[in-house]
Amino acid sequence: MTKLSVNINKIATLRNARGGNVPDLLQVAKDIQRFGAHGITIHPRPDERHIRYQDARDLKSIVYTEFNIEGNSQHNFIDLVLECKPEQVTLVPDAIGAITSSAGWDTVKNESYLTEVITEFKRNGIRTSIFVDPVLKMIEGAKKTGTDRIELYTEAFAHQYGLGNLNAIEPYTKSAVLCNDIGLGINAGHDLSLDNIKFFKENIPGLLEVSIGHALISEALYLGLDNVVNMYLNKLK
Repeated sequence: MTKLSVNINKIATLRNARGGNVPDLLQVAKDIQRFGAHGITIHPRPDERHIRYQDARDLKSIVYTEFNIEGNSQHNFIDLVLECKPEQVTLVPDAIGAITSSAGWDTVKNESYLTEVITEFKRNGIRTSIFVDPVLKMIEGAKKTGTDRIELYTEAFAHQYGLGNLNAIEPYTKSAVLCNDIGLGINAGHDLSLDNIKFFKENIPGLLEVSIGHALISEALYLGLDNVVNMYLNKLK
């Protein structure tokens, strides 16, 4: 089945809004894994407005499934990843003040830079993934960097699917076919939810992993975290 990695940024946002340690981020990570998720994702940003760099260090001893750290390789991000040694690092081209991710990498323009960073991570035994739009040229560019996987940026699909446009899946399916042909692993994430995840999974051949945070945590407010994690797992079979 496709693996589910749960992004816990929103748990950190809630904790930071009040101060203190409620909800307890580490306990939530433990529970999410106990509920059956295959991994924990975090996306620390330079301003530490949700996940703090110390959270990444603390989670290293807590995450016994797959630890995935996302982010732009700027400031101290590379040092943090090399210190924590997660199973996977996902490179995302966020601007410093970005509210959330809004685009994939231009892998053609940034080929040299990405290759250098990816080489360093792989030298340290960390699997690499690049956040990309479903554009064949960008996927071909990703392959040239030496990355192990790409993560398809799914906001456009999610938005159009919500409007009833099922054809919005087509560029993602074509991207997946290309990845399979050239030997790139496929992850996906951003605005995937209980409403659209089954359809997405069924149309993406070779989908290895999805990373879901905002929708999953929001759905859990009504349905409960244990229940929602297992609802995703059922849809990803």
